[in-house]
Amino acid sequence: MGNYHPSEPHWYLPLLGVDPLHHDKGFGSVLMQYALATCDRDNRIAYLESSNQRNIPFYERHGFEMLGTIQVNTSPSIYPMIRKPHR
Repeated sequence: MGNYHPSEPHWYLPLLGVDPLHHDKGFGSVLMQYALATCDRDNRIAYLESSNQRNIPFYERHGFEMLGTIQVNTSPSIYPMIRKPHR
């Protein structure tokens, strides 16, 4: 996993979650926009590792790009993603 972590200063976004009863109401996007506003203000890269492939389109809509896939033997895949700051 360390091979994908940015070497420059960055914000690491370890988790984001919304109660399933409130999915598809835009709350996840509001939370992500709040976090990314800080990244943009500080001119820092945002980095995360998605453990759910179904979430990748959500992150891509917020400007993230997938860096690869991490999998050891038969372990579940992890998808490291990065977003450059927006001005």
